[in-house]
Amino acid sequence: MQKDALEKIGCEKIFTDIISGALTERKGLEDAVQFAREGDTLIVWKLDRLGRSLKHLIETITDLNKGKIGFRSLTENIDSTTSSGKLIFHIFGALAEFERDIIRERTRAGLIAARAKGRLGGRPRALDQKRAEMAKQLFRDKNNSINKISKTLNISRATLYRYLKET
Repeated sequence: MQKDALEKIGCEKIFTDIISGALTERKGLEDAVQFAREGDTLIVWKLDRLGRSLKHLIETITDLNKGKIGFRSLTENIDSTTSSGKLIFHIFGALAEFERDIIRERTRAGLIAARAKGRLGGRPRALDQKRAEMAKQLFRDKNNSINKISKTLNISRATLYRYLKET
């Protein structure tokens, strides 16, 4: 049905994907984008054939626009080569940016709440105060090599150097 609709409107070349549109690596879509030249229009039967997420749709349309390649969806009657089609994608872009900002705000609020409860974000330290002091003592003894100290404390050389640098 989809292929018939594309042939009916006169598409010169039709690319297909048999896998889910939700996947990021889609050979048919990649081939179609590579094939398209400036002034061409990439046509899909339905918008969800281009991508499942709004983010992926916007990225793909942005890439097409950079290459001066138009986009058209038959079912939704969206055509980025027209003023109204461009407006729709600007609205989609604004919604995606809004979503990113909300995620960022929630993340910040979560970090602030965690800090207020005494929790610190980030990766836990490799050595507690006692083991860090042990590393320094082992380093002061010139008979101990960096490799030996690292193996004894079960840390990498870079981690050992970082703790030694702190003092």
